[in-house]
Amino acid sequence: MSERDDVPARRELTIRKPYFDLIASGIKTVEVRVRYASMRKIQPGQELDFVSGVERLRTRVMRVSEYASFTEMLEHEDPIAVGGELGKNTDELLAVIRSIYPPEKESLGVLAIEVETPGQ
Repeated sequence: MSERDDVPARRELTIRKPYFDLIASGIKTVEVRVRYASMRKIQPGQELDFVSGVERLRTRVMRVSEYASFTEMLEHEDPIAVGGELGKNTDELLAVIRSIYPPEKESLGVLAIEVETPGQ
C-alpha cells in the first residue's frame, strides 16, 4: 500500500472571496472550519480546491489541528495565517469567525487546516 492510498480524494471547499484571495497570495495558510463529519475526513497530503465564484485554487493540506473552540484555536495558531491583516486584532478576528459560525456550530469543535499552494 502506498502512502497516498489512505489519503482521501481531492475535495472542494467553498470560501468567501476575501479569504480566497488571502490564500492565493500565500498570506492565509490556515483555513478554519467547524468539525462537521465531512470536515473531520480532511487529512495531511490531501488536495483541497478552494472555490469562490468561478475562481478555483488548488492547495495541499499540510496539517489538521483540532480545538474545542475558536478562542483555543487562536491561542495556538498564528492569527495572521488565519485572517491576514484582520489577525492583527484577535478580538476582531474572533468576532468575524463567530459571525460565520454561530455558537451551536462552534460547539462541534474547530479545525485549523494548514495548506500550501503550489509555488509558495
